[in-house]
Amino acid sequence: MPPVVLAQHVTKWYGPRRAVTDVSFVVEPGEIVGLLGPNGSGKSTIFRILCGYLAPSEGTMLVAGHDVVTDSIDVRRAISYVPEDAPLYDHMRVVEFLYFMANLKGLRRAEARRAVEAAAERLDLGRVMKLLTGKLSRGFRQRVSIAQALLGDPKILLLDEPTSGLDPHQVIAVRDLIRSLSGRHTVMLASHVLPEIEKIATRVMIMLDGKLLTSDALKSTAEEFEFRLRTPAPETAIRSALSSFAAIRTISAEAVPADERGGIAPVAEDGAMGYLIRTERRPTLAADILGALVGRGIAVSEFTESRPDLERVFLDLTRRPNKMAA
Repeated sequence: MPPVVLAQHVTKWYGPRRAVTDVSFVVEPGEIVGLLGPNGSGKSTIFRILCGYLAPSEGTMLVAGHDVVTDSIDVRRAISYVPEDAPLYDHMRVVEFLYFMANLKGLRRAEARRAVEAAAERLDLGRVMKLLTGKLSRGFRQRVSIAQALLGDPKILLLDEPTSGLDPHQVIAVRDLIRSLSGRHTVMLASHVLPEIEKIATRVMIMLDGKLLTSDALKSTAEEFEFRLRTPAPETAIRSALSSFAAIRTISAEAVPADERGGIAPVAEDGAMGYLIRTERRPTLAADILGALVGRGIAVSEFTESRPDLERVFLDLTRRPNKMAA
């Protein structure tokens, strides 16, 4: 089955400023792909090119096999876009707005009614259908925006910051909804909130300063492990004991709890040092590492295993220190 989205060496200039630089990626049918990056990283520009609102300065973008420049009408039939602050006609009632959007998408009479009723049921809009959109809460405005995007059964949904400004209950509801769309629809969502992307997406692309750093950040979290070691042994002894392990990528000293009050220091009161050991994924590696340390007579007061999260992968790729952790 051909990809739903194919971007090849896409670059976008705004006058003298380059917003997107040589971006290439593929999105397969049924995926939920997160586009992660700080504000100004180029996420919204990529979405605007995808939906035909902007043309790339260089490169090509295909949506459902159609070029966004030469076949823009066919692209717009295949795609629905919900921007971060989705505009609604505040003077319209919800039901009027949904029928209006259905008509714009070429749906008429019985077909429009079925589509509106299905979208309203899926987004639980029954109690607000007769209300003016201008009177809706932020959460319901977001639901109405997504409901209109579902009209016409588009192949691709583009959601820009879909949980921005929502309360915790609304965030969970929107998250569950997006997950339920996978399979029948291909979903791309842009966000700068790492935990939300990690909980929703099946694949995460990371952008920074207009460049695509990786097209599958979650793959890194699945292929690596982290071990946290606490020991009074010096770093030279740790490195010597583990020097034969080809699967170990890095060993670095880190701060450890200094006391029960939660303070941190390079060395704890009991003389122990903290080390972060990053490795490739191996079934028996934890036991092997611990055995090598004990075999050298190194006292181990703590040894825990975890999988690196998306935040760590993001910080490693962007090489920007986490100032809040200082």
